[in-house]
Amino acid sequence: MKVTPRTMEEAQETEARELLERRAARLREQGETAVEEAVHWIAEFPLGEERYALSLETLRAALPLKMVSPVPLSAPHVVGVLRFQGQVLAALSLASLLGGHGWRQDPAVLLVVDRGDGELCALDCEAIPRPTTLPMSAVEAARVRAEGPVMEVFTQDRQLIHLIDLKRLFASRGTGGRNAR
Repeated sequence: MKVTPRTMEEAQETEARELLERRAARLREQGETAVEEAVHWIAEFPLGEERYALSLETLRAALPLKMVSPVPLSAPHVVGVLRFQGQVLAALSLASLLGGHGWRQDPAVLLVVDRGDGELCALDCEAIPRPTTLPMSAVEAARVRAEGPVMEVFTQDRQLIHLIDLKRLFASRGTGGRNAR
């Protein structure tokens, strides 16, 4: 037997309570059927024939490579320098930093990134990266296995992505910082 409310206020309270009960039931059903896994956001791009990525949180900008001024007699991994938001940044060859992987086509983009120590630098890249996600559990498992700056992470559809840990990359190379000699 349904009780009829006496006042408009009681009717609104009853309607709100019924709505909340329906929502709670719907959420319980969703919670039982689908447990959402935590994800790690990445910026994915090609490097030669392979897929590479950086953590999206490290990416600050994507700029055209033509903004770089060459530096004569610089180290092989230094492409040049550029101005970004009032700072002079080193533009570095990502392929060279990773040990000589070749590009499929000439780089056309610079990725301004946080190296992991609060310093910014730019890395050359073939194309503007696309944002996507990886399962956090796969990233953590790869981090444990990885000995160097590149972690091999498999996507949910079993494709391999090489996730670059910039902090490890620059710590192992000792390149590009203000205090580097």
